[in-house]
Parts: sequence; structure tokens; C-alpha cells
Amino acid sequence: MHMAIAAVWTHKFRSMLTILGIVIGITTVVTVSALLTGLRQGVVVFFQELGPDNIFVYRTSGDPSQDSQIPKEKKRRPLKPEYADYIKRWCSSVADTGLVLYIPPVVDGNPLIARVPGYESDTINVNGLSANMYAISPRDFDAGRYFTPEEDQRGAHVAMIGHNVAEQLFPDGHAVDRTFMLDGAEYTVIGAYAKAKGGFFGENGQDNEIDIPLRTAESRYPQINRFMIIAKAKPGHRQDAYDETEGTIRRLRHLETAAEDDFSISTPDQIIQQFDKITGLIGLVAIAISALGLLVGGIGVMNIMLVSVTERTREIGVRKALGARKRDIIGQFLIEAMTLTGAGGVLGLFVAIMITMLVGVLVPSISAKVPAWALIAGFSVSVAVGVFFGVWPAVKAAQLDPVEALRYE
Repeated sequence: MHMAIAAVWTHKFRSMLTILGIVIGITTVVTVSALLTGLRQGVVVFFQELGPDNIFVYRTSGDPSQDSQIPKEKKRRPLKPEYADYIKRWCSSVADTGLVLYIPPVVDGNPLIARVPGYESDTINVNGLSANMYAISPRDFDAGRYFTPEEDQRGAHVAMIGHNVAEQLFPDGHAVDRTFMLDGAEYTVIGAYAKAKGGFFGENGQDNEIDIPLRTAESRYPQINRFMIIAKAKPGHRQDAYDETEGTIRRLRHLETAAEDDFSISTPDQIIQQFDKITGLIGLVAIAISALGLLVGGIGVMNIMLVSVTERTREIGVRKALGARKRDIIGQFLIEAMTLTGAGGVLGLFVAIMITMLVGVLVPSISAKVPAWALIAGFSVSVAVGVFFGVWPAVKAAQLDPVEALRYE
């Protein structure tokens, strides 16, 4: 082993060039794994906060606050708000139902902008919520409270604002009981949400929300019909609640047995599975790129080991003449190849950790950290590449005739 490591150390620059492909391959796959792991954790936390037992029903798939880009879905009939009452009444596995009315960022050609003297925010998501949504999908508050059923019933102009909105409109940190203007109407802040946990790609849209009572939203925007129904399943009955809710909506929309759903219904687990499919494709691309780098690095290792066998023919002859066995020679050159690729793996892991830490500093909202399995797998693969591509040079060295090797100049 000492001789193998000494041989690598003697030709440091050549060894570094040889393992460059290994470094690139390991860095790529470990960095991507770290980022995807962090992103997935953010998505999981996001839906845990929304409510793991909740079932979401909307007209189209995707983000309900955005217009669907699928032509077939654009033609679907909107959901009616009274569906929520029918679901609660007819579905025995559903504990409660709530409504969200999503107000688009531009209404009748006018962009929605929240303003106070000296400050404004146009990166906002305005939602109308039913009075029971706090029980269905609880949120933490930095200050203040949720609106009451009485405030909802009379269409009060009160609002809860997300963490980012509060910072933009009220940078002094005192938002509660103060007013702001939104689309020509004045609202009083009764609650400021705490910074939301989790999110997609480091962003959580809840931090940009302005939530107002559902009745208020309906009276202000009667032309908007972007309703989403959230059904909260009874503990341990989410699948039953899902099936009952789907069947109820189909019955209310008079769909035939063989007809496809003309609405979208999903659970947090299903959305996470869809996210996993997307990240799985990204992971496959990363593996393909890293495999190419490992292949290039492995071929480089094989090439340099063959050169090393030729350069050290006399050394091999002397060792065999002194009694070295074939397995001793094979072991020496395999260890040398594994040392090369192992060093490349360690360097690749170091670079990946540095890149991940840099991403964490530049984008604090992405909780990217290198998982232990990626470190172990990265180093193991790099060593395995050394074994695979080092076998042929090692066997070739072991098969040299000692007499011919001693004559080699």
C-alpha cells in the first residue's frame, strides 16, 4: 500500500489531471442530490403545514392562484361554493370543509397593489377565506388574530397579511390595527402571519398573501369564481374522505360513470409524489452527466495505470524476482488505482459541500445540505471506479515475465 500511495504522490500533477473526470462526476451528482433533498424537504414541510389530512378540490390542476396552461382544463366549469356544504353533509368521513377564493393579480385590467403612505407591494396574492379555514389549515401569527365568523358574515374590511407583505408595508414591525389600500378599498390589518415554513424552490407564496373574509371577497369581486374547496378528513379516514368527496363532486356535476373528472382533486401525498417524479427526472440527468464524468475519469485512470505499468516494468521484474506473487502485484496496482479515484471522490465531495454551503448562503430559503447517503455513495462509487478500471492494468502487470521484465530498458 505504501508503494502504491508513493507512486501516486510522486506524479501529483499527472494524478490530478487523471482524476479530474472523477471530481466532476462526483461533484455533480452529490450537489444535485443535496439540492433536490433540500427542495423536497421544503415541499413536505409546506404540505404538513397546510394539513396532511386535507383534500384539495379545484377546477384545474396546478397552482390554483395561476391560470392553467392546459387548453382542455381552461374549458372546465368552475366549482360552485355550495359544493362545500354538500360535501360536509353527505361525506361521513369528512370532518369539515372550507373555501378559498383566489383573486387574480390583475382584475378588469387593474393590477392589485397594496399601498400605505410611502410604501407599496405588488407581489401579493389576495385570497378570500371562509371563517373556519383557520381550524382546517392553521397558521402561526407574529401578531394579531384570524377574523371572526361575525366579521366574515358582515363582509368586514379586515385582513391578515403574510410575513413579506408586513415587512414591505410596515417595516417598523407594527402592522396590526393599521390600514392599507387595496384596489380602491381600505382594509384594517388584524393579523400578521409568521414566516411560513417550507415551500417550492425556496419560496412560500403564503408569505406574500393578503387574506380577507370570503364574504368580503365575494362582494368586492363578484365576477371572480376561482373557488377551491378544502375538505378535512376525519383522523385515519383520508382515503375514504377522498373517495367520498370525489364521488360527491361527480354527482353534483352530473358526470357519467365512464366520464373523466372535470375537476382536480388531490392530497398532500399525491402532490409530493408528483414533485418526486419531476425531481427524479432531474436526478437522472445528473446521474447521466456524472456517469459521463466517471467514465472519462475511469478511462483516464486505466490509461495512466497502463503507462505506469510500462514505466515500472523493471520494478515489477525485481519484485517478482524477490518472491512477489501475482496477487501482490495485482494488489499494488489496484490500490494505486483506488487511491487515485478515491482521492478524486474526496475532492469531489469537498467541492460539492462547498457549492451547497454557498447556495445556502446566497439563497437562505433553500435548506440544502448534503445527505449522509450521498457522501457514502459518492466515495464508494469513486473507489469502485478505481477497482473496475484498474483490474486490467493490474492483471497485465502481474502477468509480466520476471526475466523479460528485468531486461526491459
